[in-house]
Amino acid sequence: MSANPYVPILILFAIGFGFAIFSVGIASVTGPARYNRAKLDAYECGIEPSPQALEGGRFPVKYFLTAMLFIVFDIEMVFLYPWAVTLDQLGLFGLVEMSIFIGTIFVAFAYVWRRGGLEWD
Repeated sequence: MSANPYVPILILFAIGFGFAIFSVGIASVTGPARYNRAKLDAYECGIEPSPQALEGGRFPVKYFLTAMLFIVFDIEMVFLYPWAVTLDQLGLFGLVEMSIFIGTIFVAFAYVWRRGGLEWD
């Protein structure tokens, strides 16, 4: 009778989940609770918070565009690494499929670039 091959993965997830819960719990118990005005203010990438954000207004769209660009290119890397490892096994089919994928990403990148989404004021 052989053991289920997923048991070590489940054990690893349980240990990770337990460590995360333990860390959050122990930090709230042992950490200092010295709150001041600066700690309660909204944090916007190291710059002074804008009055709109403090009043519950909208953040500038640049924050969200930067996050979306990061996600798009991060997903691209997630697909490129396994493709590069198995390039010999995939052959011409894999090369064509990845060319289409990179072309699609490039079109989106060119669109954002032309619209001025990569320029900071």
